[in-house]
Amino acid sequence: MALVGTPTNRTSIDLPVDVSREILQKTQQGSAIMKLARQIALPGRGAAINVITSDPTASWVGETAAKPVSNPGLETKVMRAYKLAVIVPFSNEFRRDVAALYDALIERLPGALGQKFDNTVFGGTQAPGSDFDTFASVTAYDIKTDAYAGLVAADTGIATQGGILNGIVLAPQGKGILLGATDQSKRPLFINSVAEGAIPMVLGARTEISKGAYVTGTPNVVGFAGDWSQAMYGIVEGVKIDYSSDATLDLGSGNVINLFQQNMFAVRAEIEIGFRADTSVFGALTEA
Repeated sequence: MALVGTPTNRTSIDLPVDVSREILQKTQQGSAIMKLARQIALPGRGAAINVITSDPTASWVGETAAKPVSNPGLETKVMRAYKLAVIVPFSNEFRRDVAALYDALIERLPGALGQKFDNTVFGGTQAPGSDFDTFASVTAYDIKTDAYAGLVAADTGIATQGGILNGIVLAPQGKGILLGATDQSKRPLFINSVAEGAIPMVLGARTEISKGAYVTGTPNVVGFAGDWSQAMYGIVEGVKIDYSSDATLDLGSGNVINLFQQNMFAVRAEIEIGFRADTSVFGALTEA
């Protein structure tokens, strides 16, 4: 949703520091990518980062022989911050009870920001700019036909590119595929890996569940696997909060909300965030 026109009384909500911090923390908790990738400090103007594409190689040498020199392969990328935002309308009744407003903000905003970030990185949404990496074109591995064989193929493919499979993100549809996978005796293969309350492990890799990992296509993508040590994200400042009670919200398709006329107000949350990765060490898990 976007604000239409210039609001006359838009201002900042006086949120306690701990509430603003909680919104950011829950955004990070709600994003599988933010759980697995490394976070770096990101200035507003962006930053140049080095992505390691190959490791140095050690060699055996004689007692007085010259020691070999081996440089790692590096690729320099620029990480830029792109703005991710959402506007949520509320009835004025929320302002009669400040605690209710805080609870609603913490409940609704982090999930919207985190899920959109995940879906963008996974290729379900177009990247906000050329300096934002996505997994839209990574190698695909079918886990629907044979879940175990498909996961092993992904592990092998990532290793071939010099990576180590250390993290898997499954969409709920992908979780269902693994829960339904059985051996020749019809015993579940992954029931203890993806059904328990603790952090699950699949093929020894930490596994997270995210709705953002589902990407429709031919075939549909139901998850991603990769070497998350080669992925990083950066956030500028934190989540910024503004509100307006005199704006008009355009919901699309001719739907318009006049906040003043309808005794409502709207809260806008925005975050400046960037993402970079060596996409060669990631793979998409598909339904075919």
